Amino acid sequence: MMGERTGMQEALFYEFSLEQHVPERHMLRLIDRFVDLAAVRKHLQPFYSDTGRPSIDPELLIRMLIVGYCMGIRSERRLCEEVHLNLAYRWFCRLGLDGAVPDHSTFSKNRHGRFRESDLLRQVFETTVRRCIAEKLVGGESFGVDASLIRADVDRQRAVPGEEGLPPDAAGRAVREYLETLDDAAFGASTPVVPKKLAPTDPAARFTAATPERAFFAYSTNYLIDLDHAVIMDVEATTAVRQAEITAQRRMIERVQDRFDLWPARLAADTAYGDAPNLAWLVDERGIEPHIPVFDKSARSDGTFARSDFRFDHAHDLYICPAGKELRPSQRHSEAPRGQVDQDGFIRYRASKHDCDVCDFRQRCTPNTPARKIMRSVHEGARDLARDLALTDTYATARRQRKKVEMLFAHLKRILKLGRLRLRGPNGAHDEFLLAATAQNLRKMAKLVPPRVAMAAG
Repeated sequence: MMGERTGMQEALFYEFSLEQHVPERHMLRLIDRFVDLAAVRKHLQPFYSDTGRPSIDPELLIRMLIVGYCMGIRSERRLCEEVHLNLAYRWFCRLGLDGAVPDHSTFSKNRHGRFRESDLLRQVFETTVRRCIAEKLVGGESFGVDASLIRADVDRQRAVPGEEGLPPDAAGRAVREYLETLDDAAFGASTPVVPKKLAPTDPAARFTAATPERAFFAYSTNYLIDLDHAVIMDVEATTAVRQAEITAQRRMIERVQDRFDLWPARLAADTAYGDAPNLAWLVDERGIEPHIPVFDKSARSDGTFARSDFRFDHAHDLYICPAGKELRPSQRHSEAPRGQVDQDGFIRYRASKHDCDVCDFRQRCTPNTPARKIMRSVHEGARDLARDLALTDTYATARRQRKKVEMLFAHLKRILKLGRLRLRGPNGAHDEFLLAATAQNLRKMAKLVPPRVAMAAG
């Protein structure tokens, strides 16, 4: 006989446990083992008044944000709705069945106030890094660095020409943050080039055509990762230009050394990080082997001799051409001494015009100029080391492992759905990138550390 429900009857008493209704393999249960927010209240204590009504528990707000970024819920309004309805989300946020979910506006008020003033989100992120180190997921020997473009929350149709500057009526928090970062090497001071377009609603976002897609406004998220298990060691928000990404790489390495006392032996990166000053900074100032392709434009496509065809004599500071003649830093005689290094950090080695006029290789060497000239960077020693490292097996391994950074960016955009920013301004990008990196590290530990091992370690 077919059964039939007679309608929902309210019971007088219920016995219900959220703990029993969250599956053992649920993502949030696996992540919860590694969420340590014990220091949040102490960290924020100086930013709260001793009088007045009690605020929303900051640990609840952080747990809700972790849920949003781990589960790809981009809207805070929708996040509040999901936490209200979803049992697993309630369990993770310690709300129970009848706990009140805060209004979505609470996030904005705290973000623009206490969270940014105290740099709380960075502290939460670094807590996950320390836990990754404790779980032995960080080798500390080989690091990788890269940057990825994230679209800004900007309507490109409302952009104005960059040479005209911001409209007089441009105002708002993002505009104030833009003006505050004009002297920051990661933003306004990263390049003297005037942007082609400016977005009045978020002028710090850079108009870029660095991808095959139609040009768009973007920020760069910069990751420094440990290559053993692709743990994100640091993250930095910058404007979307190469010079800013190099600045971010240096800041992240310095911060990791300062906060975690980790000094990597090797750094893998792409050619964008292979300019001479950056290679010299890694080698001479930090003692890090650059497993990075050298950024070099000395190769020639017209069949004439390239710089690699000239041998450098370190002992006498000169080049020897294929015909056996010398190229010296200066072939000119002057009463007043001339500086050999130009403003770009290069020394010009010139051949004698007399030698070039009678040389049998003239048409293959310098057919269009009176004498051959070779440019050599003052940091050529670091460039030579990078070229030598490129011939080793360790370099080949590091180059393969560097793709883990790109996989993290793919995960960031496809799984966590951070293909476009929701917040505006440099601080908004900073907040979103830190929370996303926190979520990725938590998901990494949930995947790699079995429950019984984590419990035993705790």
